[in-house]
Amino acid sequence: MFFTFDGIDGAGKSTQIDLFCQWVRDQGHTVTQCRDPGSTPLGERIRDLLLTHDTNVSIHRRSEMLLYMAARAQLVEEVIRPALGRGEVVVSDRYLLANIVYQGHAGQLPLEQVRAVGEITIDDVRPDAVYVLDMSVEAADQRMARERDRMEEQGAEFRRRLRDGYLTEATSDSAIHVIDASQSIEKVHASIVAIASELMQRGAST
Repeated sequence: MFFTFDGIDGAGKSTQIDLFCQWVRDQGHTVTQCRDPGSTPLGERIRDLLLTHDTNVSIHRRSEMLLYMAARAQLVEEVIRPALGRGEVVVSDRYLLANIVYQGHAGQLPLEQVRAVGEITIDDVRPDAVYVLDMSVEAADQRMARERDRMEEQGAEFRRRLRDGYLTEATSDSAIHVIDASQSIEKVHASIVAIASELMQRGAST
């Protein structure tokens, strides 16, 4: 099975991914954990380019989208598809939904263009569940006690459009599960596990 985690930065993705991966291992499954962009030599190079502050490199929003997509195409073919073929559970920190929201909803590129390119990059490799960790922008900002990367420093209005974009996408895709990330770590984890348990049981019975 394939699970992805998404949402605005500061909502607790990293913590919940680590907890979830350990829970999956405790159920007796082998886990492949990855991040998008990244987790391949090409993907990590692109990640550095996209997220590092470099005043000498200007990246247009459309170029930004295409770079993310290129990293994802490599991730699918080099990591995700082979792991699924081996029967492993794949857990990814972000996936296609991030581009739809970041460059589409927040970055204001035409959504149909982002979706069309995205379909090429994932080549029908879709997550069974997408967890969107949701909380207010203000609360998420208070949690980010670190230097922000290039994508994180685009301002409060950009981040508000991000949150709105995630919530909008969740209304039209049943695979997207919005989790209230303002709850305790334990309650958020329990909500995530409940959804995964049901999906795994359903998959085991088919």
